[in-house]
Amino acid sequence: MHKIVLFYKYLDIQDPENEMKEQRKICQSLNLKGRLIIASEGLNGTFEGEPENISKYCQYLRAKKGYEDIHLKFSEGTGKSFPKLSIKVRKEIVSAHLGSKDLNPTQITGKYITAQQLHEWIHSDKEFYIVDMRNDYEHSVGHFAGSILPAFSNFRDLDKILPQIEHLKDKTVVTVCTGGVRCEKASGFLVNNDFRDVYQLFGGIVTYMEQFPNQDFKGKLYVFDQRVTMGFNTEDPKHEMIGKCKKCGSLSEGFVNCTFNECHKHFICCNNCRDGENIAYCDDECRELDLRKIESMNFALSLNNTYIDLYNALTKS
Repeated sequence: MHKIVLFYKYLDIQDPENEMKEQRKICQSLNLKGRLIIASEGLNGTFEGEPENISKYCQYLRAKKGYEDIHLKFSEGTGKSFPKLSIKVRKEIVSAHLGSKDLNPTQITGKYITAQQLHEWIHSDKEFYIVDMRNDYEHSVGHFAGSILPAFSNFRDLDKILPQIEHLKDKTVVTVCTGGVRCEKASGFLVNNDFRDVYQLFGGIVTYMEQFPNQDFKGKLYVFDQRVTMGFNTEDPKHEMIGKCKKCGSLSEGFVNCTFNECHKHFICCNNCRDGENIAYCDDECRELDLRKIESMNFALSLNNTYIDLYNALTKS
């Protein structure tokens, strides 16, 4: 039995390198796997381990000054969700790359709305709009019913999606993302761009799904580990699959990367549309380009073998 903990915290970290060394030491002692990003603006992590060791890590974390109120999200693990432990120092705990438009969520961000409050809003006559701040491939396997799904290919596109939602500047907006960390900056970014009534879902979608499984959020939640997707009570008849195979359109929640390495697009593909266990192309163009590349490599290899045979024949004669 294993448990996964997901967390983040925006706070001033004076010495990220020292924080990294301290975190690595405690994680290694508890045999945890997963990843942690540390920056001067805070930290963002996900760890998997035996329940007792995850509990000990959480006690350690909350005992640190400034971390007392950190919000921890838990889910069941497989013991194989992460291949190793990775703890790194970066410039940002989530790469927004806003440059001169960057902001500090401890100073400006959207108002928090709890899962319970959002649930009440959804089941009322209140006018508001849920804006999903995740990538498009995350939307494809699960999202809130009726939510706005901007064309994100990466969170760095935050600045580019403003024209898609600027009609909501005078409306009530609720931003959502996996665990909440992206919404800290995304909601603040909207506030800085004259959106008048901005909220963010506290604890993220995973918290909502845990409290209200198979309600309002349809499908599964995309996660950045080897589980790929997760849900709560997915065997319940109320669970609704919404992911669709990019090739044939049938319902599916299985992701692959385009076999053509120069593309490597991440997309949903059912088992029937895979040439092998994980061999699939996102479109015919990628298939054709990859086949040409393989033919070219085979031709070069054949030509090289011919030269070798000719050289061996000449040297023997």
